Amino acid sequence: MNPRRTAILLLALCALAAPPALLAAEAPAAEMTMEQAVKRVEQQYHARVVKAEAEKAGERTVYVLRLLDDAGKVWTVHVDAASGAVH
Repeated sequence: MNPRRTAILLLALCALAAPPALLAAEAPAAEMTMEQAVKRVEQQYHARVVKAEAEKAGERTVYVLRLLDDAGKVWTVHVDAASGAVH
């Protein structure tokens, strides 16, 4: 086997054996936009967002969304823009 082909095969094997975190891009994941948060919450709760605001919680952005369902129930959820967690 020629040395160049051997080197390429070794690099390919090393890449396969590397943990996925090492192969991921260095750039941090982009924050969720308010539009994405609204869409996700409407699908998750089968309700319509009637009011949406962005608030800062320290360095984090939190979307405060007020929902209305078909039965007339109104409630508020908070979506962390960085993690996508809904509370």
